[in-house]
Amino acid sequence: MSNSPGLTPHQRERLDRLIGSEPALVELGERFAAAGHELSVVGGPVRDALMGRAGQDWDLTTDARPEQMEELVAGWADAIWDVGRAFGTIAMRKGGVHIEVTTYRSDEYDFASRKPQVRFGETLDGDLSRRDFAINAMAVWLPSGDFVDHFDGLADLRAGVVRTPVAAGISFGDDPLRMMRAARFVAQLGFTAHPEVVTAMTAMADRLDIVSAERIRDELVKLLCSDHPVAGLRILVETGLADHMLPELPALVLERDEHHRHKDVYEHSLTVLEQAIALEARLDPGSNGHGADLVLRLAALLHDIGKPRTRRFQAGGTVTFHHHDVVGAKLARKRLRALRFDNSTVDRVSRLVGLHLRFHGYGSGEWTDSAVRRYVRDAGDQLERLHILTRADSTTRNQQKAARLQRTYDELEERIAVLAEKEQLDSMRPDLDGNQIMDVLGIGPGREVGDAYRFLLELRMDQGPLGEAAAADALKTWWADRNG
Repeated sequence: MSNSPGLTPHQRERLDRLIGSEPALVELGERFAAAGHELSVVGGPVRDALMGRAGQDWDLTTDARPEQMEELVAGWADAIWDVGRAFGTIAMRKGGVHIEVTTYRSDEYDFASRKPQVRFGETLDGDLSRRDFAINAMAVWLPSGDFVDHFDGLADLRAGVVRTPVAAGISFGDDPLRMMRAARFVAQLGFTAHPEVVTAMTAMADRLDIVSAERIRDELVKLLCSDHPVAGLRILVETGLADHMLPELPALVLERDEHHRHKDVYEHSLTVLEQAIALEARLDPGSNGHGADLVLRLAALLHDIGKPRTRRFQAGGTVTFHHHDVVGAKLARKRLRALRFDNSTVDRVSRLVGLHLRFHGYGSGEWTDSAVRRYVRDAGDQLERLHILTRADSTTRNQQKAARLQRTYDELEERIAVLAEKEQLDSMRPDLDGNQIMDVLGIGPGREVGDAYRFLLELRMDQGPLGEAAAADALKTWWADRNG
């Protein structure tokens, strides 16, 4: 197709393939053109096609107003949704294709809020200038396929740079969440942030305070689940943005890890995150490529956040962080709740943070069966993630020490596998249930039944399966001692 400034033949072919992959797009473009309206694919789909990445949802933009769009697609689209009408967006489905078309925007922002006063624009150029980054401000006209790049997004793709189409201070002033998006795109694409972007992020970090916790959470999740999360996290810390949304992370920068004196706890935590990601395939060994595991990545990042609160200096220059696992679990729970994470994620991450030192509490590997049972019981359905986190937490440069730790953990996993096969550790319960306890003791429902259940569970932990008869005898002895 014609009018392809700056595109290589290979890139032009990719854009042609993008448009040709969905005949509905060309049909829609022809309908708009016949009615005297413009229509183009814009943003992520164009960027991803040029990079050879898998396509996203179809985002289109037009000079037509919402009511005009509805008239144009009536009888053509199989379904139409107008829930975004106030923002100029009409969604539709044609066959199996979901398409969203938005009227050109020229919004105005209140400095005290990131909610825009919606203003419809008249030109594609004006609309593109309002986009977050130049790599997202490229478009392809429909139905012609002509390429539009007035803000040098193609050059930024080639250079691997995240840059705003207008002055970064103006762009981030309009929408402070774009500062987090900059870090996210660095993480997702493996790009670097333009110096002007970094400068503006640093100067305007406190503007993030007007953004809702839910929106910040969503950006953080996308960043953490990307291919290069550490690069994005570094930008959040270096620019001061993390101070406003995840302050526990930069607080680690000045701390020294008692086991890894060559690294501060911040660098150690980032390394643990990278090493945990490298082991994620263990969570789904039969897959061709396991997806990002948010719970594991959050736990790896936050596992040592209790250290600043628990640091103590000892004689001789040593430093201790006693109970930082317990404190860290509480801090992780508090921070994740503040970011409006769901209860399941909060519970799982805080449990992993609280258990990440359990392995080291058993010395050089003298694990009794009782200790193994308690380890499995406390980990519950997070056992495999705990295996990964514990292995990833070894960042020592001492190769002999690292190999010894890995061997010890290999032995622990083997012990767990043997006991699991013999004792059904994954569904560990006392030998007697609540009804049986009441029958043996001749009591009704009440607190005593719960106390008895916990006694039998502890007995199960210590001695393994006893059988109902032996458990009943032990229960009677416990009951007699308790009431003697």
